[in-house]
Amino acid sequence: MSLLPLFDASLLGRAAQPALEFGGVALTFGDLEARSNRLAHTLRARGLKPGDRLAFFLQNRVDVIDLWLAGVKLGLIVVPVNVLYRERELKHILADAEPTAVVTSSDMAGFLPAGVTVWDVDVLAAESAPAPAERAAVAATSDTPLSLIYTSGTTGASKGAVLTHGNFAANGHALVTEWRFTERDRYLATLPLFHVHGLANGIHCWLFSGCHLRLTERFEHAKAAEWFGEYRPTVFFGVPAMFIRLLEMPADVARAIGARLRLAVSGSAPLPAEIHEKFRQLYGSVILERYGMTETLMNVGNPYEGERRPGTVGKPFAHVQVKICDEAGATVPDGTTGELWVKGPNVCSGYWRRPEASAAAWRDGWFQTGDIGERALDGYITLKGRRSDLIISGGFNIYPREMEELILEQAGVREVAVVGAPDSVRGEVPIAYVVVDAAKFDEAAVTAHLRSQFASFKQPRAFVRVDALPRTALGKVQKRLLPPWKG
Repeated sequence: MSLLPLFDASLLGRAAQPALEFGGVALTFGDLEARSNRLAHTLRARGLKPGDRLAFFLQNRVDVIDLWLAGVKLGLIVVPVNVLYRERELKHILADAEPTAVVTSSDMAGFLPAGVTVWDVDVLAAESAPAPAERAAVAATSDTPLSLIYTSGTTGASKGAVLTHGNFAANGHALVTEWRFTERDRYLATLPLFHVHGLANGIHCWLFSGCHLRLTERFEHAKAAEWFGEYRPTVFFGVPAMFIRLLEMPADVARAIGARLRLAVSGSAPLPAEIHEKFRQLYGSVILERYGMTETLMNVGNPYEGERRPGTVGKPFAHVQVKICDEAGATVPDGTTGELWVKGPNVCSGYWRRPEASAAAWRDGWFQTGDIGERALDGYITLKGRRSDLIISGGFNIYPREMEELILEQAGVREVAVVGAPDSVRGEVPIAYVVVDAAKFDEAAVTAHLRSQFASFKQPRAFVRVDALPRTALGKVQKRLLPPWKG
């Protein structure tokens, strides 16, 4: 199925209903239908045709939604680009995707490499204003490509996942159903729309359900109390770094927010169990953690009704098959660690112009995620980290997340990342990079506690203090950018 008929329940069926607010501007679903139709006519007049790539390099604004809807209607392949990327990253993505143009704003155009065709978003909007408001659309199927979304590139050059109408449709329908979205909901959207979390989850849940949306340019913790107080959302999607900042909220304010917040979803990076519990105590609301990827959208989630188990990502969604395999591809018993493999209509059709990478990632119809996890007897899945993060020390496997969880519980530790460093005897040894409150952090006490909890081969060879951990725009730690350990 293509996406447009699913959007039409709101764009056409709720045309007079308030849809969103952004920067003091309020729009109905009918307004969004007309705006995206006008833009579609303009893009077609500029020569775009089905299958052409159109990139955007924009902060959150209503124009991003207009572009996405116009792309759906015209059969374009939309390429969202991370606004934090700079020359090397931008050159790679734009050379790989070869978009007809990049839509951006005047203040960001200077970051784009020379030779790229740039369309100013405000000029495009002005040009679209007098265009016809009647729909311009082409037919699409579930297999029609809709977007190239590039992986975060935490271990190398990013790859473009080819996501289809069917991928987005299956994902959106599952989330609206699983998370009980209705048109009575109020969704505070602070996640970047260049990422699948904010776009494929947030925007699509909004359009599928017809709820109300308040869009912000970005998350700003200093404004969070004001936003939550004024807008009174029932739904909020965030990443762990956002929930950590929300723990700074005064207790009475947090409790009032939590009383109205029926759904707080965390994803895009692991949520420490300690943060899960602190948020529950402060807000009286239990975070729902889930697990997805750029290539697969959503795979696994804690239940809406039932136990939202701290430290786990829950159970597979109804449309997704998940198995945990050893290095030979054999399914391992519950309680055993292995790599998560997934299959379903949510999984992308492959990597853009990367047949070798696609062949390596799929086996017998299953996508090999590269994520290491373990399934409990009752079906809950716990992630242990990326396969590429695995530390092998003296022949023993060490999963960094297990250590990071415990270190983060210690007094004075704000952030932690455990990585493997070369060692002439053991091959690799674990090193803990920490961001600490120096007045509260007692390295000797932390070391003693770890020795009481973990085998000797898991003990960090050193604690390296850093001012901050390098992260992607969605808060995922980029371990390859940590300074080398000089032991």
